[in-house]
Amino acid sequence: MKVRTGGVTAAKGFEAAGAEAGIKYKNRKDMAIVYSRRPCVLAGTFTSNVVKAAPVLWDKKVVEESPFGQAVIINAGIANACTGKEGYSYCDRTAKAAAKALGIPGESVLVASTGVIGMQLPIDRIEDGVVKLTKLKEATLAAGTQAAEAIMTTDTRSKQVAAEFEVGGVKVTIGGMCKGSGMIHPNMCTMLAFVTTDAVISKELLTKAVKEDVVDTFNMISVDGDTSTNDTLLVMANGMAENPEIKDNTPEYEEFKAALHYINESLAKMMAGDGEGATALFETKVIGADTKEHARILSKSVICSSLTKAAIYGHDANWGRILCALGYSGVQFDPEKIELFFESKSGRIQIYKDGVATNYSEEEASKILADPEVTVLVDMKMGDQTATAWGCDLTYDYVKINADYRS
Repeated sequence: MKVRTGGVTAAKGFEAAGAEAGIKYKNRKDMAIVYSRRPCVLAGTFTSNVVKAAPVLWDKKVVEESPFGQAVIINAGIANACTGKEGYSYCDRTAKAAAKALGIPGESVLVASTGVIGMQLPIDRIEDGVVKLTKLKEATLAAGTQAAEAIMTTDTRSKQVAAEFEVGGVKVTIGGMCKGSGMIHPNMCTMLAFVTTDAVISKELLTKAVKEDVVDTFNMISVDGDTSTNDTLLVMANGMAENPEIKDNTPEYEEFKAALHYINESLAKMMAGDGEGATALFETKVIGADTKEHARILSKSVICSSLTKAAIYGHDANWGRILCALGYSGVQFDPEKIELFFESKSGRIQIYKDGVATNYSEEEASKILADPEVTVLVDMKMGDQTATAWGCDLTYDYVKINADYRS
């Protein structure tokens, strides 16, 4: 696999655009399109929140029932969640507007929204924005970047990534973009993420790969412990690479899974590191666990701990908070056997062993914790299973951002 520049337009046959529609924001792009010149097989995962936004309900139906998908229309600023029948009807109107402008079936159009819950979309502006997007869409890196910028809300930077690999001597490309900064605690995938590939692969195998991979990528991040009403991951494969079809239980499928994992993990870490008000990406890696599931639970418990997140912000080696978070995770272990380390580009230091603190340097620990990417390594000494979770530090700005988000 080779990492390359790009996002949703990196794969052959995909076009994108971002445009200003005046939905909620002023003087900034707030609508995007992702379009494939050929029909795509679809896979998707969606929020586990009982309260599901209208676009989630619409997209689940398209993914599960439509023979193919070809376009996604995304808006930022208003989530179209808790909007009843009217909100769902606006998904239909958006899809019909896109279908008319693109000359494709309405049931091949997916929609996604992010922003404030409870507000109705200004559907006339949405429909005008659709027409504008269809005229602007291109297969360029710049167009993909504009789309990634248009779906941002409180994000401080756009998020996109791409990679390529070979199947039967044919180059296959996969790329993606996402948004997410607050209300991030996915239990399926992410806030909004869109992955495109020109691979020839069946819907069934694509779905299998996506559902298996989100468990160790998007499901392993958290900014604030809140699972959104709008969480959506959509994966589109148009087959335009014309590679030999990827089959299950083959080296080619393993290559595809590795590339998909790289895209998903990269996007997930970008979101975690760009958490609202964050100054650092906070990673917890658990090794030596007795089961994979226990490793996942333990690592996520640490990155979800508000007290630990606050300590990371303060560059305070408060290992007691980490031990506490491990202890209430629900996993049984012997606290006198585990070992804790802090790591960053500035170095590595052991802080806990044999049930007590080591004779570590607070100054050295603070230096390590001051870096923009910080890792807590936990060795459980119980087995050979590992898992990694990603979050961010908790700062004053998180409260400032969320105290008046609606206004």
